[in-house]
Amino acid sequence: MSSIPKTEQSTSSQGFRKTGEQAISQTPLHPRRRSRRIMVGSVPVGGGAPISVQSMTNTVTADINATLQQIAELAAAGCDIVRVAVPSQDDADALPIIAKKSPIPVIADIHFQSKYVFQAIDAGCAAVRVNPGNIRKFDQVGPEICKAATDAGISLRIGVNAGSLDKDIYARYGGPTPEALVASALKEAHMFEDVGFHDFKISVKHHDPVTTVQTYRLLASKGDWPLHLGVTEAGPSWQGTIKSCLAFGALLAEGIGDTIRVSLSAPPVEEVKVGCKILEYLGLRQRHFDIISCPSCGRAQVDVIELAKEVTEGLKDITAPIRVAVMGCIVNGPGEAREADLGVASGNGKGQIIIKGKVVQTVPEDQIVPTLLERAKEIAAQMDAKAAAEGETLPEAGPMVVPVTGRAS
Repeated sequence: MSSIPKTEQSTSSQGFRKTGEQAISQTPLHPRRRSRRIMVGSVPVGGGAPISVQSMTNTVTADINATLQQIAELAAAGCDIVRVAVPSQDDADALPIIAKKSPIPVIADIHFQSKYVFQAIDAGCAAVRVNPGNIRKFDQVGPEICKAATDAGISLRIGVNAGSLDKDIYARYGGPTPEALVASALKEAHMFEDVGFHDFKISVKHHDPVTTVQTYRLLASKGDWPLHLGVTEAGPSWQGTIKSCLAFGALLAEGIGDTIRVSLSAPPVEEVKVGCKILEYLGLRQRHFDIISCPSCGRAQVDVIELAKEVTEGLKDITAPIRVAVMGCIVNGPGEAREADLGVASGNGKGQIIIKGKVVQTVPEDQIVPTLLERAKEIAAQMDAKAAAEGETLPEAGPMVVPVTGRAS
């Protein structure tokens, strides 16, 4: 496998999402798998680059205004790369404007019609996702696609899905097994590489998280391609979140994965929120606002569920890495609140407001939420001011950059 150039083994002093600098990100759980680096517009993928979060618009791409509005919302939520569907000529015709005006790199998602691949490249898209299993005569047009991508200086994604596996491979392996998905991916990867094209990443998606983990592990052992993680058709928000957390948690904890997309039957912004939090909690992205709240139990003397919900909603726009503890009784409340930047230990119709381990105020129960919100915003403003004074930038939503001091195997 290729090694990371020495010039890439330093931390960029500028924002990753804005500059696409060759920064390195490392998980505290396991050395990152060594993959080669490609670029999706200004965003580096692979080669140790911070793991990027992707989503896909659910608007009709031909509706340019609606699509750009949704892309702006996704970018504000922390999305690094966005994919748009191109099932029709009208959608393909809209790509030049969308690619030009989008605040983040745009990937065109192409199925069946290879002509749209070439239109997307000409339109200035940062990358194109192709599904070899359903592109007509892909073996014939693949080399032409590679040449067009090379000439335009863009990357491609080979997207293999269990639901659209090549018929011959499906029959040979008796279904969308990990071996079948990997065989399909290797077939197309080798075809690209045989014509000298290397700027591509691969995804091998399945709806079952266990199969997904097995498939990516197998693929990761076969070469150094950057890998796009995803559990396809994951289901409604709660179910899809669980599936994605299981699969991504297992793979990322092993150092496998260079960019992710959480697939939910929910608004795309929810996909981005889940993806960002997965990376935050694995230490792979800067932590933003985080809430610690106890489960509801018979000891609770306040409605912890409602209290946590109101605090979360009130602080949803906070970007400073502030941790707030909302506790419902005195068993764990004081201790948990002591470890947070701000907390409340509730009981007997009142709440003790705790900042950095010290009780600073006691308020009636009906004043807990407004007091916490006021205090939290004050602390967040202090964090912002301190960072500005020290010449630092608190994270917008971009991946965490951690310097690598040694070589990962």
